[in-house]
Amino acid sequence: MNIVVLDQLWVYLSGNPLLSLLVTLLAFLLASHVNRWSGGSTLLHPVIVSVALLILFLLATGIDYATYFKGAQFIHFLLGPATVALAIPLYDHRERVRKLLWPILISCVAGVVTASLSSLGIALLMGASRETLLSLATKSVTSPIAMGIAEQLGGIPALAAGLVLLTGSVGCALGPWLFRWLGIRDPAVRGFTMGLAAHGFGTAYCFASIGAVAGAFAGLSMGLTGLLTAFILPVLVGMLNI
Repeated sequence: MNIVVLDQLWVYLSGNPLLSLLVTLLAFLLASHVNRWSGGSTLLHPVIVSVALLILFLLATGIDYATYFKGAQFIHFLLGPATVALAIPLYDHRERVRKLLWPILISCVAGVVTASLSSLGIALLMGASRETLLSLATKSVTSPIAMGIAEQLGGIPALAAGLVLLTGSVGCALGPWLFRWLGIRDPAVRGFTMGLAAHGFGTAYCFASIGAVAGAFAGLSMGLTGLLTAFILPVLVGMLNI
């Protein structure tokens, strides 16, 4: 009798879109505990662990991604407002940003061009398909912007989002080591670099591990990188005749 009741309960839950939202939140909570247990290892970032747990859940239950996304799309919607909210700490440091306006813009343009050309060039040499190239080119932009750019250019939004996660995790793993090796201690420089190269992952790392100044500049570079990529990447794709 208990088995029958549980089976009926699962049939009800699996058809309810709120199940996806509940599972996503539980996966992130569990992933956060795993990350704390590992001492904050960037290789076990909560987002990466959450993705792995959700993939295992979908494979085990047989729920397809489209069905899952219907219930979890509210979290996807919150990505936009969360990105915009990063302007709040940036406002507190607006005077410093104004003084560094030109170096910031030049650095962002250089970072966007370097990230896009390097990824496209390596992928072209390895014979990647057009869809893969256009998805890979957005790897250094935060997820909601990368998915939008990839979709407009003809790439695969889901692949772009996965590549963004991979890029962010690698950036968080290598960034602090490079700062120590190069002797870079200025929180603004460290934050700006992490936001440009590791987008949302780098910004979260800066707020949690470096400080508010680093987090503010990381949010600034992440936003500017997304904006500039939307304008620069189509030009680069046209020049490379992809």
